[in-house]
Amino acid sequence: MALDQEFEQELDETEGKEMSFLDHLEELRWHIIRSVASILVFTVVAWVYASEIFGGIILAPTKSTFWTNRMLCKLADLTGIEGLCFKQVTFVLQNREVSGQFMFALTQSIMVGLLFSFPYFFWEIWRFVKPGLKMKEAKAATGAVFWVSLLFFTGVSFGYYVVSPMAINFLANFTIDDSIQNQYDIGDYLSLLLTLTLACGVTFQLPMIAFVLSQVGVLTPVFMREYRRHAIVVILILAAIITPSPDMISQLLVTIPLLALYEVSIIVSARVNKRRELEML
Repeated sequence: MALDQEFEQELDETEGKEMSFLDHLEELRWHIIRSVASILVFTVVAWVYASEIFGGIILAPTKSTFWTNRMLCKLADLTGIEGLCFKQVTFVLQNREVSGQFMFALTQSIMVGLLFSFPYFFWEIWRFVKPGLKMKEAKAATGAVFWVSLLFFTGVSFGYYVVSPMAINFLANFTIDDSIQNQYDIGDYLSLLLTLTLACGVTFQLPMIAFVLSQVGVLTPVFMREYRRHAIVVILILAAIITPSPDMISQLLVTIPLLALYEVSIIVSARVNKRRELEML
């Protein structure tokens, strides 16, 4: 009851004060300013600790002491699949530009700022969008900031701890001939790490995407169940691309979470559609 009264009060306040187009732009401007300010704060902190972040976080997946690499070596001992265990990566990172290291530190800091400010950034956007929703829509989307942030950081963690070490170690240790020395630009390495981690962060938003599409009536659980086989094929292909390592266990480590996300999305869609049907009675 208290929650209903709160939404009704917010709805009454929204309806009570009509806003012009310029007022909406002004409000959006301040939401963006506060979001950018939060990114700048985290970026400055990351800049101060740029060296520690580079050595302890950015380069960590390439080291044999990294948690994932140690766990994979233990798994290799249990299964007898030697290809799972990656030792220290043998490559040299190079900087071939005068401003290369400065730009790398700046890019690294901005990326860390964007990552850690994501919950607040999304919260500001949500505060701007929420008044335009109907009371039922706003109630249905309660906790959106929490769930979107949780799924995003879960996906980023999965990309950093599972996908990135396997992909980086395999690609860095792959050689056609021993006479070829692996020397990579630091920008390329950072780009690969960011692509893998952020891609997983976005991919893990699948349940929320299913929620939104089901809420507007575009997606149904019947459709998702009907095309489950097609989805499994797509997920297997995606897992094969993400994990270039040819062993089956590495691909399963990526495939299983993605399949679980798809099944969770079906459950989410089913609940949303059931609620919509009850509201229409």
